[in-house]
Amino acid sequence: MYEIEFLDIDENKNYEEIIKNVLTQCFQEENLDKTKLYIEITLTNPKNIRSINKKFRNIDKETDVVSFPMFEKEEIEEGIKNNTFNIEDVLGSIVVSIKRVEEQAKEYGHSFERELSYMIVHGFYHLMGYDHMQDEEKEQMRAKEENILNKLKITRS
Repeated sequence: MYEIEFLDIDENKNYEEIIKNVLTQCFQEENLDKTKLYIEITLTNPKNIRSINKKFRNIDKETDVVSFPMFEKEEIEEGIKNNTFNIEDVLGSIVVSIKRVEEQAKEYGHSFERELSYMIVHGFYHLMGYDHMQDEEKEQMRAKEENILNKLKITRS
């Protein structure tokens, strides 16, 4: 279901547990739990995420999370419907700046667990083909994100 890489930060079992719980719920919710798809997760620092943004997105700035999907939304829907995800394949990659997660948790007044969970579910739905550039898309994506977090009882407070 996932592989985690710690890039220039210390390994942390708590982060792994949070990610496991969130992705398990995401996979169940989107009917991916019986597939052999997996997600590559990289937890890193601001310097590395800035470098990744510059290299792959031509954006020279640090962000909290970056996602790299491997499939179009329609391909995923068809793969689930026709059960064609029966070989191990990567759904995509999510890169998270742990320092930004810490900062944003403080800024928004909620727990580190809530912020990291949100980053993972947000990245997951980008991998699933959702976006937030248009208001309608944003509403749909946010509803899916909140549904996952609510089912896990991960609240903003």
